[in-house]
Amino acid sequence: MSVLAANPDVLRIGNCSGFYGDRLSAMREMLEGGQLDVLTGDYLAELTMLILGRDRMKDPSLGYAKTFVKQIEDCLGLALERNVQIVANAGGLNPSGLAQRLRKVAADLGLDAKIAHVEGDDLVARAGELGLGAPLTANAYLGAWGIVECLNAGADIVVTGRVTDASVIVGPAAAHFGWGRTDYDALAGAVVAGHVIECSTQATGGNYAFFTELPDLGRPGFPIAEIRRDGSSVITKHAGTGGAVTVDTVEAQLMYEIQGARYAGPDVTSRLDSIALSADGPDRVLISGVVGEAPPPRLKVSLNTLGGFRNEMEFILTGLDIEAKAALAQRQLESWLETRPAELEWTLARLDRPDADTEEQASALLRCVVRDPDPNKVGRAFSSVAVELALASYPGCSFTTLPGNGSPYGVYTPGYVDAAEVPHVAVLPDGSRVDIEPAADTLALAEVVEPVLPEPLSAKETRRAPLGAVALARSGDKGGNANIGVWVRTEEQWRWLAHTLTVERVKELLPETASLTVTRHVLPNLRAVNFIIEGLLGQGVAYQARFDPQAKGLGEWLRSRHLDIPLELV
Repeated sequence: MSVLAANPDVLRIGNCSGFYGDRLSAMREMLEGGQLDVLTGDYLAELTMLILGRDRMKDPSLGYAKTFVKQIEDCLGLALERNVQIVANAGGLNPSGLAQRLRKVAADLGLDAKIAHVEGDDLVARAGELGLGAPLTANAYLGAWGIVECLNAGADIVVTGRVTDASVIVGPAAAHFGWGRTDYDALAGAVVAGHVIECSTQATGGNYAFFTELPDLGRPGFPIAEIRRDGSSVITKHAGTGGAVTVDTVEAQLMYEIQGARYAGPDVTSRLDSIALSADGPDRVLISGVVGEAPPPRLKVSLNTLGGFRNEMEFILTGLDIEAKAALAQRQLESWLETRPAELEWTLARLDRPDADTEEQASALLRCVVRDPDPNKVGRAFSSVAVELALASYPGCSFTTLPGNGSPYGVYTPGYVDAAEVPHVAVLPDGSRVDIEPAADTLALAEVVEPVLPEPLSAKETRRAPLGAVALARSGDKGGNANIGVWVRTEEQWRWLAHTLTVERVKELLPETASLTVTRHVLPNLRAVNFIIEGLLGQGVAYQARFDPQAKGLGEWLRSRHLDIPLELV
């Protein structure tokens, strides 16, 4: 197969995975569902790298996404028959090991498949000399040019380690169109298209705020990007699949896990404030106008360490005197512990309501979370003492959890290293190795001057209503920080939102954020504001600082909050 044999003007790239654990049948569904040139998959996230690191500790031959192997066992013959190249970051911490495993799969199936991989991102052996400490995993975010080399050498499958999520889309586009390293606008357009489709069905209606508007969300289809020579693209899906592709489902994914107006990567910095979205027919959305700039001189590094051990017990509090019952349980447990763990946190979730019709609706949940470097301090020495309160504490004392030992937890931190310090190697199907040079032209990342806001909306009458009556939102995690992107559909709504949803108002609507640093970024082209909330997620997803450790529901909480909205908008 060769990607260069496809349509010279449009490259049709599908996605079949947004995380390690996504729909296992998606690869077959995408290959059978219609025409594709390339099929990609994103299997890595900050938490996934920790999971793969623990796998590698148990067996050095592992460290890759095992579900990808199952998909290739099922679909390799079909992909070869349909002339679809597969590019995925499923190699995780061991792309060489995954490539070797896939060659065995192909041999066992009696198929001649050319398999290549990209390596060099794993910096754990050099972490100390690079000033990155002593992490369990340390992986730099590589770009697309190693993938380009592999595809140009005729690879049927390219597997990588920690490249940026969009790189598995940018690489095939750059190979197909022959883009150069400084074709920044085209590269940025492909990055944006990649960002939209890399999270699978989130672009076709999954996790979508106005989901009740969609006629068929039973089983959303996976997204496709039809990338053009100038970097513009159309986002779509196979005909007959569930979900929908609309301007808002695409914008929802655009707002996911972003920071400011500059979206930095190893190959290009994409200007999110330049994006134009427009409908291009049923289930088709055109992305155009994306501007690119030279990438920053340093690469981001994902660092995961084992932070210690964690355990929790959750009490059920029912009926009257909830606060007093919680105070008694907390006082008793803390005084009964022989050794206090390094961290001990209490959370009371008031889910109860007065005069409830069911016992569950009359109950609140009191959660105690403990962490310590010593597993014994958070094991039975903690959980068994909690259970001992059962007959000695508040009336109706019971638990949702069983006593048990603690489990290890991870801590994520971002690091940065000079791009020249990171090897980037394409290992071609014949085993030859090609070194990929870092970007020669770079541009230090800088904040964009806040754009001029639209004229405020003059409204005489307002109505108290939830923000979500007008606005959509999408939220997510970046290490210990969370983002909430909020946008509206009309110019009148934008004139109101841009002046109403300030940092101060967000802190007021979301009291958990009141003591934290919150930054607002304005994106007028998308009628959107994006908020970065620093430290809300503690030390990353695996740390589990709150009951929603990935901030997936944070945007929906904000949409549910009430404020005064002009009557004409509601």
